[in-house]
Amino acid sequence: MQTYQTTGTCSREIQYEVTDGRVTFCRFIGGCSGNTQGVAKLVIGRPVAEVIALLEGIRCRNGTSCPDQLARALRQSSSPRP
Repeated sequence: MQTYQTTGTCSREIQYEVTDGRVTFCRFIGGCSGNTQGVAKLVIGRPVAEVIALLEGIRCRNGTSCPDQLARALRQSSSPRP
Protein backbone atom coordinates (compact mmCIF):
# COMPACT_ATOMS: atom_id res chain seq x y z
CA MET A 1 0.00 0.00 0.00
CA GLN A 2 1.20 3.50 -0.78
CA THR A 3 0.49 6.59 1.27
CA TYR A 4 0.27 10.17 0.03
CA GLN A 5 0.20 13.14 2.42
CA THR A 6 -2.26 15.65 0.97
CA THR A 7 -1.86 19.42 0.99
CA GLY A 8 -4.54 22.09 0.78
CA THR A 9 -7.48 19.76 1.44
CA CYS A 10 -9.60 18.61 4.36
CA SER A 11 -8.30 15.07 3.92
CA ARG A 12 -4.88 14.47 5.46
CA GLU A 13 -3.78 11.37 3.63
CA ILE A 14 -4.66 8.99 0.81
CA GLN A 15 -3.89 5.30 1.02
CA TYR A 16 -3.97 3.44 -2.28
CA GLU A 17 -2.71 0.42 -4.17
CA VAL A 18 -2.04 -0.06 -7.85
CA THR A 19 -1.73 -3.50 -9.44
CA ASP A 20 -0.99 -4.01 -13.12
CA GLY A 21 -1.69 -0.34 -13.85
CA ARG A 22 -5.11 -0.30 -12.16
CA VAL A 23 -6.21 1.19 -8.87
CA THR A 24 -7.09 -1.73 -6.61
CA PHE A 25 -7.56 0.08 -3.30
CA CYS A 26 -8.23 3.68 -2.28
CA ARG A 27 -9.05 5.29 1.06
CA PHE A 28 -8.97 8.92 2.14
CA ILE A 29 -8.11 9.76 5.74
CA GLY A 30 -10.11 12.79 6.83
CA GLY A 31 -12.12 15.00 4.52
CA CYS A 32 -15.81 14.88 3.68
CA SER A 33 -16.64 11.24 4.35
CA GLY A 34 -19.38 10.76 1.78
CA ASN A 35 -17.50 12.48 -1.01
CA THR A 36 -14.19 10.76 -0.38
CA GLN A 37 -15.84 7.34 -0.04
CA GLY A 38 -17.62 7.95 -3.34
CA VAL A 39 -14.42 8.98 -5.15
CA ALA A 40 -12.60 5.97 -3.71
CA LYS A 41 -15.26 3.51 -4.88
CA LEU A 42 -15.44 5.06 -8.34
CA VAL A 43 -11.71 4.74 -9.02
CA ILE A 44 -11.34 1.08 -7.97
CA GLY A 45 -10.65 -1.08 -11.02
CA ARG A 46 -9.89 1.83 -13.33
CA PRO A 47 -6.56 2.28 -15.10
CA VAL A 48 -4.27 4.80 -13.41
CA ALA A 49 -4.06 6.95 -16.56
CA GLU A 50 -7.86 7.14 -16.75
CA VAL A 51 -8.18 8.17 -13.09
CA ILE A 52 -5.55 10.87 -13.54
CA ALA A 53 -7.29 12.20 -16.66
CA LEU A 54 -10.68 12.28 -14.90
CA LEU A 55 -9.60 13.86 -11.60
CA GLU A 56 -6.59 16.04 -12.30
CA GLY A 57 -7.36 19.74 -12.07
CA ILE A 58 -10.62 19.50 -10.09
CA ARG A 59 -10.63 22.45 -7.69
CA CYS A 60 -12.37 22.86 -4.35
CA ARG A 61 -10.25 25.20 -2.26
CA ASN A 62 -6.62 26.24 -2.14
CA GLY A 63 -6.28 25.43 -5.85
CA THR A 64 -6.79 21.70 -5.34
CA SER A 65 -9.29 19.09 -4.09
CA CYS A 66 -9.32 15.57 -2.73
CA PRO A 67 -9.81 14.12 -6.25
CA ASP A 68 -6.98 16.31 -7.58
CA GLN A 69 -4.72 15.16 -4.75
CA LEU A 70 -5.44 11.53 -5.68
CA ALA A 71 -4.49 12.30 -9.29
CA ARG A 72 -1.26 13.90 -8.06
CA ALA A 73 -0.49 10.87 -5.89
CA LEU A 74 -1.04 8.50 -8.80
CA ARG A 75 1.00 10.64 -11.17
CA GLN A 76 3.85 10.81 -8.67
CA SER A 77 3.86 7.07 -8.04
CA SER A 78 3.58 6.18 -11.73
CA SER A 79 6.40 8.49 -12.83
CA PRO A 80 9.66 6.74 -13.60
CA ARG A 81 12.21 7.18 -10.88
CA PRO A 82 15.82 8.08 -11.78
